[in-house]
Amino acid sequence: MNLWQSQREWLVSHGSTLLETHHLRTGRHLIDPSGDAEADAHRLFDAPFVVVSAGADDDQVLNYGNATALQLWEMDWDTFVTTPSRQTAEPVHRDERAEFLRQVREKGFIDDYSGIRISSSGNRFLIARATVWNVTDNLGRHLGQAATFFSWDPIAQEEAN
Repeated sequence: MNLWQSQREWLVSHGSTLLETHHLRTGRHLIDPSGDAEADAHRLFDAPFVVVSAGADDDQVLNYGNATALQLWEMDWDTFVTTPSRQTAEPVHRDERAEFLRQVREKGFIDDYSGIRISSSGNRFLIARATVWNVTDNLGRHLGQAATFFSWDPIAQEEAN
């Protein structure tokens, strides 16, 4: 059974939520909406840029990664959606993280986030100008956060040390 057969309902419903909340927060569309939720979910999943999201739980476990994200982090879907988001990034100072989260909470999104990420095999890459936004349901309840970015640069091993 492929991913779309096993996760179709989640991919369509959560994909719609990501697209709607990104537009609501930023005023921009991640993809041009077609009016067909399943087609849009496929286009989001297959997009040539990264889209990821994590739940609102204390460990912020990832709950969505499009094909580009799965390839970049070198994970399959089942591994990705059970990974705490902190394990995909270089450790940050608690005060920096608190300030970052405060900005996202207050503004609803930020679009100038940068940081070093780490794939499952230990490859490091720098993301810049990422957009991070609050994900909510149709009643305004906080579901977590999502991020998107369009480019990344590998970091050579000697640069990482």
